[in-house]
Amino acid sequence: MNAAPVSGTILSILMLAGLMMAGGGAYMFVKQPGNRKRAWLMMIAGLVMFANVAIWTIPV
Repeated sequence: MNAAPVSGTILSILMLAGLMMAGGGAYMFVKQPGNRKRAWLMMIAGLVMFANVAIWTIPV
């Protein structure tokens, strides 16, 4: 079985999740000033997801 389509699907889902986390954190940062700490953590989690995808897609 070829694992390439499955890994491509997982990477795509991870990119969408990272976009949603970073966007949700930015939205929370602007609209809910009382949750700034949580907003920063969401944005950092989104950036970590992007970094993971970048690391996984680097050719060996």
